[in-house]
Amino acid sequence: MIPKFMAFSDSTDPELLKSILEPLLEDFQYWFERSLTFLKTNDIPFLGLERQADLIDRVTQAKQEVAAAQALFKATGGQVGVEVAALAPWHHLVSECWQVANRFRQENPARPIEN
Repeated sequence: MIPKFMAFSDSTDPELLKSILEPLLEDFQYWFERSLTFLKTNDIPFLGLERQADLIDRVTQAKQEVAAAQALFKATGGQVGVEVAALAPWHHLVSECWQVANRFRQENPARPIEN
């Protein structure tokens, strides 16, 4: 999925947008990076190899989409944002990764987790 971007009018407060969108995109990058590290360094039996590889692929794709959004936001001086509809799948994916990690920790309480 290619994120949908939207241009803002002169009446849009660029500082407000910057204070909200910039850290949000940074958070997505942080959690996608952590998720990739976790998924690539741990064998997760309840997922199986195919589902684990699919999740890695989806996180990698989302990370690239967020990077594109960050680059465009920066290149336009904060005059372009990301539609909320594009943020929802990223949020869902982060939540899915958290659920996988939580289940992994519950099923392997004595095992140190690589992340």
